Amino acid sequence: MTEDLVIGEDGLARPQWAATSDMLRTYYDSEWGMPVNTEAGVFERLSLECFQSGLSWAIILSKREAFREAFANFDPEKVALFTENDFDSLMDNPAIVRNKLKIRATIANAEATLMMREEGGLADFIWSFKPEQTPAPRIAAEIPTQSAESKELAKELKKRGFKFVGPTTMFALMEAIGMVDTHLVGSHRRGSSGIWA
Repeated sequence: MTEDLVIGEDGLARPQWAATSDMLRTYYDSEWGMPVNTEAGVFERLSLECFQSGLSWAIILSKREAFREAFANFDPEKVALFTENDFDSLMDNPAIVRNKLKIRATIANAEATLMMREEGGLADFIWSFKPEQTPAPRIAAEIPTQSAESKELAKELKKRGFKFVGPTTMFALMEAIGMVDTHLVGSHRRGSSGIWA
């Protein structure tokens, strides 16, 4: 056990970031790192990771329901049809992160997601970059922020019209949807995705 893991009142070990609030603990315990394979599910997480760029995940998570309401439950077919009026409404919405570049990127990414259906779909495409091995960090400092696969994924998504999909953001997406397991060794969630032993 390292100082980067905190033993909760329930006796379970979690990283420090997941022990700072009930919201983050619930997200860590029930969702983060679990497999997401649907188009809408992957598009939502891709969108939220885009908005998170430069901000704390806690901010994004606290606004998640507002994001879902503002972006039509992250249905790419609906978001792709957003008009300038919709954009203006989003920019006037205090419940979400009002960053015009990120809002424009999300709409563009919805359009690109629809185009991806010709290649088998966004989810399958992203999962095709799953590495052969996953990291096994023992301390927070050993958790990578990007990988060869996240760099390649970012490059290929950009070619297909996606925006705000740099290698670090794509690695965060890979962590969130279970493509890599960066739970610290010793955490009660390590290996819980069923993808990595």
